[in-house]
Amino acid sequence: MKKMGRGKIEIKRIENNTNRQVTFCKRRNGLLKKAYELSVLCDAEVALICFSTRGRVYEYANTNIRSTIERYKRATSSSSSYTTQEINTQFYQQESKKLRQQIQMMQNFNSHLTGDGLASLSVKEMKQLESRLERGIARIRAKKIAENEKLQQLSMMPGGQDYAMQAYLSGNVLQLNMMQAAVYPIMDRKVLPLGQ
Repeated sequence: MKKMGRGKIEIKRIENNTNRQVTFCKRRNGLLKKAYELSVLCDAEVALICFSTRGRVYEYANTNIRSTIERYKRATSSSSSYTTQEINTQFYQQESKKLRQQIQMMQNFNSHLTGDGLASLSVKEMKQLESRLERGIARIRAKKIAENEKLQQLSMMPGGQDYAMQAYLSGNVLQLNMMQAAVYPIMDRKVLPLGQ
């Protein structure tokens, strides 16, 4: 009787060359995938280097692999033991470097939106920028149409043209509309003296 599903294999060198190569490829890909997942899910600095029996090198690093190796050498060096303060300093230096890179990317993107620095963009990047601008324009038009419709509805109310102008000038249609409903009906009522 055969078992279904995965069976356990003995962990020892695979003697058959073909089977060994197939197993190497599958496990190498799985290892690279796990390294990537670890770096993304846990925001860990990961570097992985693997040499095949044929001498080929396979590597993965979510940052510069050389800087990760240097960091590893410093961390494992017996001559220098880092204090918590030094480790924190390194961490914050790396974080500030990441933030500076993000700020630079955002500044570049903003300058591209205003039409500056377009010469450095590829055709594909310019098409992406164009589609982003078109989506932004579509959202702005939709909002503008919605606000115009609200102003038209407001101006059709009795005495609403004055309120519509105030709403237009203040730029806050909803708040003004709510204030109208709460204040103006009370002001229109006639005050009758008591005893009549």
